[in-house]
Amino acid sequence: MMKNARKSRALGLVVLGAGLLLAAIPASAGAASNCAGAPGIGDTYYPTYGNGGYDVSRYKLKVAYNPTTDRLDGRATLLARSTQRLCSFNLDFVGMDLHRVTVDGERAGFSRTDHELTVVPRDDLKKGKDFRVTATYDGVPQEFAIPGTDIRTGFMATPEGATVAGQPEVAAGWYPVNDHPLDKASYAFDVTVPKGYEVVANGFLRGFKKKGKQATWSWRANEPMASYLATIDIGHWDVTEGTHAGLPGYDAISSEIAGGLRAEIDSSMARQGEILDVLSNAFGPYPFKTVGMIVPNQDDLFFALETQTRVVYSKLFWLDNEGNPVDDDGVVVHELAHQWYGDDVAVGRWQDIWLNEGFATYAEWLWEEHLGHATPAEIFRATYESIPADDPFWQVTIGDPGIEDLFGDPEYVRGAMTLQALRERVGDDAFFAIIRGWAASKSGGNGTTPEFIALAEQISGQQLDDLFDAWLFTAGRPELPAAEAARARATTPDPTWLNQVRQRLAVGRY
Repeated sequence: MMKNARKSRALGLVVLGAGLLLAAIPASAGAASNCAGAPGIGDTYYPTYGNGGYDVSRYKLKVAYNPTTDRLDGRATLLARSTQRLCSFNLDFVGMDLHRVTVDGERAGFSRTDHELTVVPRDDLKKGKDFRVTATYDGVPQEFAIPGTDIRTGFMATPEGATVAGQPEVAAGWYPVNDHPLDKASYAFDVTVPKGYEVVANGFLRGFKKKGKQATWSWRANEPMASYLATIDIGHWDVTEGTHAGLPGYDAISSEIAGGLRAEIDSSMARQGEILDVLSNAFGPYPFKTVGMIVPNQDDLFFALETQTRVVYSKLFWLDNEGNPVDDDGVVVHELAHQWYGDDVAVGRWQDIWLNEGFATYAEWLWEEHLGHATPAEIFRATYESIPADDPFWQVTIGDPGIEDLFGDPEYVRGAMTLQALRERVGDDAFFAIIRGWAASKSGGNGTTPEFIALAEQISGQQLDDLFDAWLFTAGRPELPAAEAARARATTPDPTWLNQVRQRLAVGRY
C-alpha cells in the first residue's frame, strides 16, 4: 500500500450483528472440540483473522450490486481441503445478512459473532477431504479503516459505483473468507450491475452478458492471491487494452477524469512497461500474466493498493495541494513493485509488513536512479541526515511495529533504509542475489522476517544479526560506521531531489 495520497501532496490528511443459528447442529459436534477448526490462523496482531483446519483453493463469487442502494446480493462458493478432521470450521464475515450455508450441497448449521462465522457440516469432514462451501447473503457491504487512521477502506460506495480496496481488512466485508495472506486462492468473479455500469477486477475479463436492464461481467484470476488483494471496481471506465513490457495490459480510468489530471494519469499509465523493465532487472521476472491500473473518480480515496495484477490508485496522487495536476510515476513504481513483494511473496504475519513496504519504497529509489536524479545510496544518506536523532520516526521498531503503526512512515522509509544498509554491508552482487532469491524462492507463497534474514546470511556468507537488530528491532536512529557517517554528512545529491526527500518526509509522503 502506498500510504495516503493526500499527505503525499502536503494536504495534511492521513489511512456486525448478533449470532443466528439456521439449521440444527448435530449433538455430538459441540463435545468434539478437538475437531473444531481454529477461529484464527495464528497471527498475533489479528488473532481472529484467517482460520484453521482447511485451505481454500478457489473462490467463486457471484454478486449483484446496485449502486443506487449500495445493496449487494451474493453467493460465494469456496473450494477447500481439510487439513484435519472437522466437525466445525470458521470463516471471516463481517456485517451483511447470511441466509444459507451448505457443505457439499447439504445444508449446514451456522452461528455468527461480530467477525466469525462458524459452520457445522451435517457430517464431519475427514482430514484431506476436498469440500465445497456455498453461502448466500445480502445487504450493504462493510467498510473498514486503515489502522491508526480514520481513512475508510473496504467495499466503498462511490458516486460512480464502488471501489473495493483496503488493507489488512476488506474481503470479510463483502464475502465469507479465510481472511489472511497465508491462505491464498484463485478467484472467479461474476458481477452483475445495472446496464451502463462497468466492472474491472483482477486477472482477465472472460465474459460479458447483457440481460434486460442488467449486465454481468466475468473475470478470472487463476494465479493464487491473498484475500485482501481481491477487487471488483464498478463505475464508468475508459479502458485501454494493450501491452506493458510484453504483458497483456488492461487499464481502466474513470471517464469522469479529464483535462490535465487525465493527461498526467495517462502519462503514468504509458510508463508501466518501462517501470516493469527496471523492476524486472532488479527483482527478476514479473510474477503474473497480466498487469494494469484502476483509477476511480473518488475524492475520498486517500491511498493506492497493490490489488494483484490490477492496482487501484487514488487520483489524488496526480494532484498537488492546490489541486493542480502533477507528475507522479513514483506511486506506480511502488505498487508495481508490490506485485513481487507483497503479492507474489506475501507476508506470513502482519507484523512483517516492512517486507512489503520497504521493498516497494526501495523500488522508488531504484527508479530515481534510473531517471538520473539520485542513487539509492544518496537517497539513504540524505534521508538519514534529514531526520533528527530525536525524531519519533526512529522510535518505531519496524520488525514489530504494533497495529497502530502498521502503515506508518517508518515501515516504508526505514524499511527501504534497512535494505540499503544491507546492500552496503554485503555488496551489490550479494544484495541483488538476496532480493532476487527472496522473490524466486518464495514465489507464490509467504515469507517472514526471520526467513529473510536467514536467506541474506546464507547468500552473503555473513552473520548479520547486528545489522537487522539495529534497523528492525531497536528503537532509535542506528549508528552508521564512521566512514559511512562521514559520507552521509558530506552527501550533496541534486538539490532539487534533496528538497523533495525532505518535503516527502515532512508531510508523510510514504
